[in-house]
Amino acid sequence: MTAPRIDALQYANWSGKVFRQMRAGGVDAVHATITYHENFRETVLGIEAWNRRFAEHADLIFQGFTADDIALAQSTGRTAIFFGSQNPSCIEDDIGLVEVLHRLGLRFMQLTYNNQSLLATGCYEAEDTGLTRMGREVVAEMNRVGMVVDMSHSGERSTLDAIEHSTRPIAITHANPASWHPTLRNKSDRVLEALAQSGGMLGFSLYPHHLKGGGDCTLPEFCEMVARTAERMGVERVGIGSDLCQDQPDSVVDWMRVGRWTRKADFGEGSADIPGFPPMPGWFRDNRDFDNIARGLRATGMSGAEVAAVLGGNWARFFAESFGAARAGQREAAQ
Repeated sequence: MTAPRIDALQYANWSGKVFRQMRAGGVDAVHATITYHENFRETVLGIEAWNRRFAEHADLIFQGFTADDIALAQSTGRTAIFFGSQNPSCIEDDIGLVEVLHRLGLRFMQLTYNNQSLLATGCYEAEDTGLTRMGREVVAEMNRVGMVVDMSHSGERSTLDAIEHSTRPIAITHANPASWHPTLRNKSDRVLEALAQSGGMLGFSLYPHHLKGGGDCTLPEFCEMVARTAERMGVERVGIGSDLCQDQPDSVVDWMRVGRWTRKADFGEGSADIPGFPPMPGWFRDNRDFDNIARGLRATGMSGAEVAAVLGGNWARFFAESFGAARAGQREAAQ
């Protein structure tokens, strides 16, 4: 298998056009969000919709279950789609649904989406009380079945608690260092150090609200940040989680931010002046633009092997370590 190209977070308005662009960009695997605030039944309906996409576009995509599916994607010229949830609403208040959803293909679950959940505290809450009692139990269950704990939208204490409590390395699939661009969603140096030391992974986000300068962030600025973070965390601990929301209407970002938890408008990282999706940087508009990132990383002085690791090799290793049932000593071997 040649070095794969993997994006650890997308939520596009899925279509044949998007899937063809994945192939044109050489993207072998994508972690696709299938649910935000949806409950279990609604999540299953989302999986049903994906089953129709897999049937309609069988020449372009298929559902991924194990890391071996990355090699299958490469050998067949397709993209493996791995399911993830950006909120634990899909398990409702039933820990047994963790295993059910894993069997249906869910491989990532965030413990929070900005707000307090039954499991942990989101990054928008004023007080972070860390993992709840149920949160600790659900993390243990996710460790057991092989579902990745994702803390991308969680508060600092909750993230550090998850890193400490989890017996398997966790992921922050889509965020950037707060020291580079201070937003509530980006992560502190303390979190990034703990993540790296525990064998976890950071996926660099290209969502404009996470970028210095927003959509005006330049390719050299982004790639220099990636290179310097790789030096601090270890190049084997970082990858790309673009947070690409291509072709989505603004009603979707309203659902992300508001869900069913409030009747008032909530603008998240935007504002009343910028209520919808912000414009993407001109150098990354869709899956065909991963070559731009590759060129930009090489321009920072990173070697070809390092660039290949960041663009997918590291995620491939992490998937192989994470998607199967837990084995004794797995976390120690990753450190």
